[in-house]
Amino acid sequence: MKNKRFWIFLSILMIAGLACQFGGAPIQSAGPTPAFEEPITVPELPSSEVKDPVEAQAQLVALYERVMPGVVSIQVISGTNIGSQGSGFVINEQGHIVTNYHVVEGAKQVEVDFTTGFKSYGTVIGTDLDSDLAVIKVNVSEEEINPVPLGDSDSIQVGQTVVAIGNPFGLSGTMTTGIISALGRTLESEHDAPSGGTFTAGDIIQTDAAINPGNSGGPLFNLQGEVIGVNRAIRTTNFTDSGQPVNSGIGFAISINIVKRVVPVLIEKGKYDYPYIGISSVDELSLPQVEALGLKRFTGAYVTSVAAGGPAEQAGLRAGEETTSIPNLMAGGDLIIALDGRPVQNFDDLIKYLINNKSPGDVVVITALRGEEEVDISVTLGKRP
Repeated sequence: MKNKRFWIFLSILMIAGLACQFGGAPIQSAGPTPAFEEPITVPELPSSEVKDPVEAQAQLVALYERVMPGVVSIQVISGTNIGSQGSGFVINEQGHIVTNYHVVEGAKQVEVDFTTGFKSYGTVIGTDLDSDLAVIKVNVSEEEINPVPLGDSDSIQVGQTVVAIGNPFGLSGTMTTGIISALGRTLESEHDAPSGGTFTAGDIIQTDAAINPGNSGGPLFNLQGEVIGVNRAIRTTNFTDSGQPVNSGIGFAISINIVKRVVPVLIEKGKYDYPYIGISSVDELSLPQVEALGLKRFTGAYVTSVAAGGPAEQAGLRAGEETTSIPNLMAGGDLIIALDGRPVQNFDDLIKYLINNKSPGDVVVITALRGEEEVDISVTLGKRP
């Protein structure tokens, strides 16, 4: 996690957090306990989910011993100096290792360290700036190759226990635990957009498992020992004396289903093309924005701009052009409420569906509210420029 661009991203997140922390309701004392006509009862968890602490501990110990041989530390070498450090994991018997793009960005040479103490040079054979993924190939004996099983990130739930293993601050083989805090988040990608800014990375898992610099590229496991995410970034307001960010309980991981879709193509072709629709949208509409836009519903992806000559413009999607009481927010744009019949609550839903289900050249049917009218618009997707 020492990529310069990554630190800028963290700074932006920190500022955003500070900007919002004073906007909520004032903190009030709890006051006396209210009286209820009937006592509140909390349903018991199913017996299968209630575990003896010693049994739960043994499960974590066994998980670590089973998957740890497939987790590696990555050192980026520049001349005679060690550059950034990160983590990774073996995904197949051919010696392919998954990590983050920002871990190996600009690397002249990559060193892969295995848990046995064996070290090998690796070759970066594919990178994907949109999802921040990279694939490294090593040629080593089969004794060192211990692929970890991949899970299904569509089946995970908020509250589920997860385990992160990696190389934080250079401390290889570090294991931390937490839960899935949220699903379907978006982050800025490493891919610059032609109009400025960056494209969006979607289907991001949020977790409170401790993730720190050096965890980047490492696996996030479920309790079955399956990888369900690739640790990528943290949101923080805390930093070490040397300026490195420190975990604050909000970490982000790339969902494994994106990895399973992207990585085989990276191995085959070295790059992956993402579907491109050519719109910008408000992440999530606030009540004042809904009122200013004159919308009849609170959910959906509101189109704020349409890329010139892009798929959306060619299909006839509309952005707002009428001034409102909110600066830089224009009314009259389409509000996307469904893709291929699937409801769209916000822009995150739109990005997740496209990334996980569509490719350039595919056709998607967009259902949008245009004023009072509901319209269906067929869009032939392009690839991100």
